[in-house]
Amino acid sequence: MTQSSADEDWSATLFRQMLDAGVTQFAYVPDAGNKRLIEHVDASNETRSTLLTTEEEGLAVCAGADLVGKRAVLCMQSSGVGNCPNYLSFVNGGRFPLLMVVSMRGDHGEENPWQYPMGQAVEPILHAMGVLTFRVDDRAELEKTTAAALAATGKGGQSAALILTQKFLGAKAF
Repeated sequence: MTQSSADEDWSATLFRQMLDAGVTQFAYVPDAGNKRLIEHVDASNETRSTLLTTEEEGLAVCAGADLVGKRAVLCMQSSGVGNCPNYLSFVNGGRFPLLMVVSMRGDHGEENPWQYPMGQAVEPILHAMGVLTFRVDDRAELEKTTAAALAATGKGGQSAALILTQKFLGAKAF
């Protein structure tokens, strides 16, 4: 599946919903799944993107934003979740309300056998570290599921991951 205007539409919707909830900092490791979202961030004068070298850096960026009263999100591909457990223990212990957007690999329609192990481990790792998960499988679920994740990480004070599945994003060809 290639990106279409419908894909761009969901990225704009997700961006606007996060901005309306006060998310102004978007830390990311580049990925096709977050490409359009980051383009919206970079086009806005109200938001800032931070290019990361590793996903765990993003956890620290998000915690730092919380310490100064700001909201941030970490955007990454599912394989990056495997880099984060040690820092997630810091987030959990410090009770930082972390928000992540995880674009999945290794699920619906995946052709690359190397993506399956981490794809299957994403939610168990996140749950083990005290992170709530909110899955988006189709466009109709995006806004309500995003609202739930934003509420959990806002006034709810929890850590949460908005998981954009390959059923939603489309599988990449191998």
